[in-house]
Amino acid sequence: MPFDVHEFPGASRMDRAATRQSRRLVAIWLFTVAAMIMAMIVLGGVTRLTGSGLSIMEWAPLMGTLPPTSDAEWHRLFALYQKIPQYALVNQGFGLAGFKQIFWLEWTHRLWGRLIGVVFLLPMLWLWATARIERRLLPRLGLLFVLGGLQGAVGWFMVASGFLPDTTAVSPYRLVIHLVLALALYAAIVWTGLSALHPLPHRPAVSRWIKRLAFACLTLVSLTILAGGFTAGLHAGLTYNSFPLMDGRLVPEDYAVLHPLLRNLTENVAAVQFDHRLLATITLICVTTMAAVCRRAAVPRTLCACLAAAVIGQYVLGVATLLLVVPVSVATLHQLGAVLLLTVMLIVVYRLSNGRRRCVDLPATGDKPVL
Repeated sequence: MPFDVHEFPGASRMDRAATRQSRRLVAIWLFTVAAMIMAMIVLGGVTRLTGSGLSIMEWAPLMGTLPPTSDAEWHRLFALYQKIPQYALVNQGFGLAGFKQIFWLEWTHRLWGRLIGVVFLLPMLWLWATARIERRLLPRLGLLFVLGGLQGAVGWFMVASGFLPDTTAVSPYRLVIHLVLALALYAAIVWTGLSALHPLPHRPAVSRWIKRLAFACLTLVSLTILAGGFTAGLHAGLTYNSFPLMDGRLVPEDYAVLHPLLRNLTENVAAVQFDHRLLATITLICVTTMAAVCRRAAVPRTLCACLAAAVIGQYVLGVATLLLVVPVSVATLHQLGAVLLLTVMLIVVYRLSNGRRRCVDLPATGDKPVL
């Protein structure tokens, strides 16, 4: 972004250059954390799809960093796993070798979460100590770190629901809570990185209807991902594996079999899958429309093309996942596509956002920013 020489009257050219460099450094750090969270979300999807999430029955935030180092420890952990319903009803007889396969995937998933915490905290402390983070960002970054730690506790809260009698998977509600918090953290970090790299300048007014369309598209993307979480939690993709009809009907016959009616939105396989399809289709229409018109708001053509490609690709992956009966590889790409679509949508909305005040850094002299 071109530097405005009028941002800091009285600050030296060296001060202003240092400010730009610090802003870039903070943005690189935040985007690195965001990329790690994206990988974590995808890894969590693979863990769920392979049934590996219940393989570790102990929550040890510190000691759990180390994997089993002896044959006796492996047998102890396997004996714990043999006590839960998933082993008896799904994996009985697959032996210690099979247990190790699902164990390593879940262990990697948890270790990656710990690494995200380290990559967030240590650079933040250094950037703060060297006065490279704007004061306006510090409270937000502190809150994000706390929420990141809470995500670990929510993850165990989700996993623990899979140890209940006659249960072979985690609670769909807890799964969705875990997913929503992960995506909220991801979106907040991406937005903060954008605000650090490109503080909002004064821009010509953007048409109100284009801004409303952009926020509507972001809302639709979010709701579709939420519906996808319930689809995954109920394993709804394993039924009605035809498109666009469901068992020859546009609306499945079993859409409203549960009472009260609202239970169907989160507990009825037919309704959950239909709602996910419907939201995905509406999102496809609205986001492709947004991609076609966002050039009028001075959004770069490349970004508009990326938005169109992301939503079309995600829709195609969703249909393929359904028709192929949820293969791990395609379903994982579908989950990655959801995060990529959310990312591009966030960037578009950020570019269309107009602040009444100019958001700037503090120069090295400590003067108040000029608004």
